[in-house]
Amino acid sequence: MIIGGLHKSSLIDYPGKISCVIFLSGCNFDCPYCHNPELAKGRSLGSGFLSEDLIFDFLETHKGFLDGVVISGGEPTLQKGLISFCKKIRLMGYPVKLDTNGSRPEVISKLIDEGLVNYIAMDIKTDPSHYTSLIKDDCSTDDIFSSVRIIKESNIDYEFRTTCVKSLVNESIFNNISYWLEGSRLYALQQFSKTDVLHPELFRDNSDIYQDYEMMNLKSVANQWVNKCIVR
Repeated sequence: MIIGGLHKSSLIDYPGKISCVIFLSGCNFDCPYCHNPELAKGRSLGSGFLSEDLIFDFLETHKGFLDGVVISGGEPTLQKGLISFCKKIRLMGYPVKLDTNGSRPEVISKLIDEGLVNYIAMDIKTDPSHYTSLIKDDCSTDDIFSSVRIIKESNIDYEFRTTCVKSLVNESIFNNISYWLEGSRLYALQQFSKTDVLHPELFRDNSDIYQDYEMMNLKSVANQWVNKCIVR
């Protein structure tokens, strides 16, 4: 496991819970607006990588304060030790939320089937026809389709979420996404910020930022297809 960072306390990353966030390093996507560029490049968030022992010691000493663990990235499902890592966390009594880009449906399926995750947040980057421009390696749009299906058919809590960047998610693309996610329980729209992104050279002005009223218009479109859409 390549652990690139630990956020010790969060009120916003796991809905309804006080959680820590464990950041795993490395990603197979190249999303220009990524807000964890160091992790996307395979680096750590601080002075170095963290050991699993350090993480488990932290979780043990914070029982009674934390009531959830978020595993984020980077892309967590690329890590070969993820299954056993989640097992240990679940055995400690913590519910687990996974943040993923959906590129490893077989890992997502195993985590769900073995009861190792309680909540999944899958990022929907764009509509299916535009995914190839964001994928660096070893993933196909079929994998993304499979992950969406697996998550929708599961009995765990989940959300799909899209960072709304005008140059990557225009109104036509957004319509396609909303139709694709038809019947989903929760779809979260995230406002784009150009601060600390992977490719800042692409966002020199504010032309890619949706205004608040535009975000609400997108929400209205999505609500025609999904059970619930929210704006963050």
